[in-house]
Amino acid sequence: MLVMPIMFAAVNLLVTPEWLSAEKDVVILHAGSAKDYAEGHIAGARLVTLADVSKPESKLRLEMPPAELMRERMMQWGIGDGTRVVVYAGNESVQTATRVWFTFEYHSLPAMLLDGGLAVWKAKGLPVTTEAPAVVAAKALTVKARPELIVDAAWVNARLRDETVKIVDARLPEFFSGASAGNMPRAGHIPGAKSVPYPTLLTETKGFQPVASLTQALGEANTLVTYCHIGMQATVPYFAARLAGRDVKLYDGSFEEWSAKPELPVDKQ
Repeated sequence: MLVMPIMFAAVNLLVTPEWLSAEKDVVILHAGSAKDYAEGHIAGARLVTLADVSKPESKLRLEMPPAELMRERMMQWGIGDGTRVVVYAGNESVQTATRVWFTFEYHSLPAMLLDGGLAVWKAKGLPVTTEAPAVVAAKALTVKARPELIVDAAWVNARLRDETVKIVDARLPEFFSGASAGNMPRAGHIPGAKSVPYPTLLTETKGFQPVASLTQALGEANTLVTYCHIGMQATVPYFAARLAGRDVKLYDGSFEEWSAKPELPVDKQ
């Protein structure tokens, strides 16, 4: 029998376009590509790409950078101690924005997400610009890595039969079932994983579903562990779990790492 999951606070994680348009003292990060940034962004927003929040020369396509490197990059974006940060999706890739947001979460820095991203901002009739802001680097920023938020293959493998831990697979159904390998060494999913395709957690406008819907989709295990192909889509259910006040961790290596280890089990359905 499972013990009722411990609930955690999930305050100030999402903001609306109306809230952001009225705020002045905030650093805005456009999570996307140089192309969509050049086509138009929220005034004052600084471009952040996946490469900016990835470990250089990693064997994995996406891996959390060392804390000191991330600290230097954030300071160059004008983020210092006490800075309020809002991240938004500059294109349809909500998972890019949540991955950028997770980087702040991991380094003990509060950040918020614009619900619905740039598309909803535009739909509200709010202005965009093609001008890049002049950014003054911050002079001081305190970061503290939270290694307990990221788990590795050994941690996951040791808990495959632990009923208090539920592994959440954020990939689309064809990858979970093994119908498509998705360019991975093996097809299928981690045994015991629950399929929660990341788009099902979002509304038609790419905002997050109500908390009650998120709670139902994620299940009732004490601890959730999210994964996907490379650790990007998995940050959508991670963020959803935080909205729902759940204890959640990210398997950063995800199926890219798991499927490359032949000694680890893979299921198909």
